[in-house]
Amino acid sequence: MKAEMTSFVTSSEEETERVAMDIAEKLQPGSVLALYGEMGAGKTAFARGVVRALCPECLPLVHSPTFAIVNEYAGKNVTVYHFDFYRIEGDDDLYSTGFYEYRDAGGILLTEWSENVPEAIPEDAVRVTIEKISMTERRILIC
Repeated sequence: MKAEMTSFVTSSEEETERVAMDIAEKLQPGSVLALYGEMGAGKTAFARGVVRALCPECLPLVHSPTFAIVNEYAGKNVTVYHFDFYRIEGDDDLYSTGFYEYRDAGGILLTEWSENVPEAIPEDAVRVTIEKISMTERRILIC
C-alpha cells in the first residue's frame, strides 16, 4: 500500500483507532507500518487500532512494548509484530532484538519511534506521523 499523502484529524483515541483500522485493512503480509510522533501523540492508540482490525482476538492486550521492545499479536490470518524503538540507540541495538528476522517473517511489522532508527525502515514502508493539535485532537499524516 503506497499512495500519496493522506491526512486525517481525529478528536479522540477511538477515532484514531478507527483511522488505523481502515489503514490496517489495506496492508498485506510483509508490510511495514512506521509510526512517528512525540510522546503522547497517539502512536499506541494507532497500534491498538491496527491490532483491533487484524487480530481482534488479541484485545485488550495491546500496549506499548517500551521495555519488552516487541509484542507479538497472532491473528487468524496474520501476525502483527509491534516494536517500540524508544530505547533503541542504533542498528546494533536493533539487530540484537531480532528485528530483521521479524521483518522477514511475513507478518505486519509495526514500529513506534521509527525516527530513532531511520535506517531500519524500508523505502516501501507506510509512514504515519501523528501530531498533537490539542489535548484530544490529532493530525494523522499517512504516506
